[in-house]
Amino acid sequence: MKIGPIAFGERPLFLAPMEDVSDPPFRILCKRYGADMMYTEFISSGGLVHDAEGSHKKLDIFEEERPIGIQIFGGDVGQVREAAKIVDAVGPDVIDINFGCPVKKVVCKDGGAGILRNVPKMRAITEAVVAATERPVTVKTRLGWNDASIRILEVARMLEEAGVRALAVHARTRAQMYRGEARWAWLRRIKEEGGLSIPLIGNGDATTPEKIRAMFDETGVDAVMIGRGAIGNPWIFRDAKVFMATGELPPPPSWEERVAVVAEHLTLKCRWLGERKGVLEMRRMYGGYFKGFRHASRLRQLIIEEPSRERIIERLLNFREDAPAVQVAVPAKARPARLSEALAAKLPSPVARPEAVETAR
Repeated sequence: MKIGPIAFGERPLFLAPMEDVSDPPFRILCKRYGADMMYTEFISSGGLVHDAEGSHKKLDIFEEERPIGIQIFGGDVGQVREAAKIVDAVGPDVIDINFGCPVKKVVCKDGGAGILRNVPKMRAITEAVVAATERPVTVKTRLGWNDASIRILEVARMLEEAGVRALAVHARTRAQMYRGEARWAWLRRIKEEGGLSIPLIGNGDATTPEKIRAMFDETGVDAVMIGRGAIGNPWIFRDAKVFMATGELPPPPSWEERVAVVAEHLTLKCRWLGERKGVLEMRRMYGGYFKGFRHASRLRQLIIEEPSRERIIERLLNFREDAPAVQVAVPAKARPARLSEALAAKLPSPVARPEAVETAR
């Protein structure tokens, strides 16, 4: 399949845009383990236009992540148009429009899935973004606002006519939020009845290698977008590809590999955000990485108490998953001399440059 000039192999896997998850450190890890395309966290168009704190930081992208899309949302046509110009100046491979977020504070102003109540405005926003850039524009949306207003076949055709180069559909309505099962039958209907020539990317409940293959087989989608299944589990991309190719699941990552990836994720966070903020933001990730392991809650408690990256890594290295209790962290001088160097490999300079953003304004 292709999105504009970007070519993918058979059955590509995409990392979904997830707030507070899909940041550069996590995206780099997912890319390493096989993600074919990734999207940033969604970024408020109003925040970009008005230079809100933190909005422009989300524009950071890195060469090793490509191809990558930057996702924006908003319900004001003019703001979204201007935000698209700011994003365009940063140089992503794709600009994505979020028409799917179900959160109340987003939908109340026609952002995210809120726009599903106003399809003409949805078209106007889409056309404004397409006109603001020569890069491929993609959209992520839902089936509809609720069961009584599912118009996804009509919406899909409208979006293609408006210039969208690929469409990702979360197979739930806004009313469902993230409850119940994703309705994959609608993805099949879009493929069979929608009459689209652009790729369809399936999303919703693709949380294991088995379910990822099943979504491809049962719906005929061109790509699968993985969200919750990747949280604390960047290996899912590798595992799904092996499973689709061989029918066998690879061995899970060893405890040592898991600890090393968590330590690297933390290090990348600190390099990107600074140590204090990186340590704080990483706290929400530990539960996913160690879910299901013996003493996982104890380990999480120990590492969130630590104020520094070095101390957290000491805790991680000293922890034994099969031990009856966690021992005292080893002193820094007792760690292997080269380990700190390896984990602290410096993040490359981001593609997003402040001067480029200024020019776009």
